[in-house]
Amino acid sequence: MNCRFLALILTGVAGLAQTPAAKTPSTAKPVPAASQKWTPPKTPWGDPDLQGQWPATANIPLQRPASLGERAELTDAELAQREIQAKKQSEDDSEEFAAPSADLTINPPSYWVEHGKPSRQASLIVDPPNGRTPPMTPAGQAAVKALNDGHGPGSHFPNKVDSWTDFDIYSRCITRGMVSSMLPTLYDFGNEILQAPGYVIIRNEMIHETRVIPLDRRPHIGANIVSYMGDSRGHWEGNTLVVETVNLKDQPGVAGGLFTPAARLTERFTRISQTELSYDLTVDDPGTWTKPWTLHMPYKLDPGYKIYEYACHEGNYMMLDALQGARELEKKGQTTKVDSSNGGAPLPASTPRQ
Repeated sequence: MNCRFLALILTGVAGLAQTPAAKTPSTAKPVPAASQKWTPPKTPWGDPDLQGQWPATANIPLQRPASLGERAELTDAELAQREIQAKKQSEDDSEEFAAPSADLTINPPSYWVEHGKPSRQASLIVDPPNGRTPPMTPAGQAAVKALNDGHGPGSHFPNKVDSWTDFDIYSRCITRGMVSSMLPTLYDFGNEILQAPGYVIIRNEMIHETRVIPLDRRPHIGANIVSYMGDSRGHWEGNTLVVETVNLKDQPGVAGGLFTPAARLTERFTRISQTELSYDLTVDDPGTWTKPWTLHMPYKLDPGYKIYEYACHEGNYMMLDALQGARELEKKGQTTKVDSSNGGAPLPASTPRQ
């Protein structure tokens, strides 16, 4: 796509306002249990059958608002508030034409964005109990700050537009990387699981990633070979597929941090009904975070979902247009900072360059 400014920053949705709650807190993790009467299907060769289209359509923020404390679920009032917000968003998305008074930006219309149904689950992160990422280590913080000549990692809404490195690698159509590729984003939520004897294949629609995961307990490749999606190996523990991934490139990282050579991701896939897949992922990287943390994502089977090519590529029109437009703003003495509160449009002409 050539409109990459508009993006769902998972860490940014953690602070969504919530209705104050008066109910007794509960620290129970929102991980559903399998029905005692339901028998998981098997493939012809005897493995638990996880195959199908499992789009990441759950409307759940990555991190829990601090006001909820260790409460893993929303109250009825809080859920009702999210449903009201979702209804208002749906009404906005149904508008065919922009209002005459509306500010026009470089972004596509809001109906491009897919919004899942609000969930009672308070956050994707379920451990630590407060539903938030643990503190980063001093080394982890320093590594993030050192990127891009000390300006920190690239962003969807950069403070300056001097180089392609001012944008993150998702904006540059390279990858969303491990963790993010399995989670909700703006649109193209597709995740497909395929199986063959000795292998599981996971396809992510955004941005066209495919992992071929061997199940024969072969060792990981050498530590000097790293990639954005890492090196994955899987095995079965009963009806649960356990996948361990190492050898991750530092970028894009996740939740504001960068992966180090010590990073190890552990995913657990369990089909808990014919139409439900429980997904848990633990991030363990002592070089970046002070302790491991775990998220839970509930997937719903959607047999009618179709994965289409996500034709995004580095060097897209947005990148060239943004850099050229920034140079024109500089000639006029205007700032090149992208104002995320204005849908990604440049700041008004009266704003001086900082």
